[in-house]
Amino acid sequence: MPKGRRLRGVGAKERRQYEHIKASARKSGRYGRRAKEVAARTVMKQHKAKGHAKGR
Repeated sequence: MPKGRRLRGVGAKERRQYEHIKASARKSGRYGRRAKEVAARTVMKQHKAKGHAKGR
């Protein structure tokens, strides 16, 4: 994860999910340069679905 600049307010588990999704996307070549964006959006979507507020 980029040194605290993105995905503020998420826990350690969600940070690990972000890294895993990003690595998987890069390895498969599925999203090209958008791997970081796709990983961040996926984690935040799950974060919000759990009922967490943004930035908390």
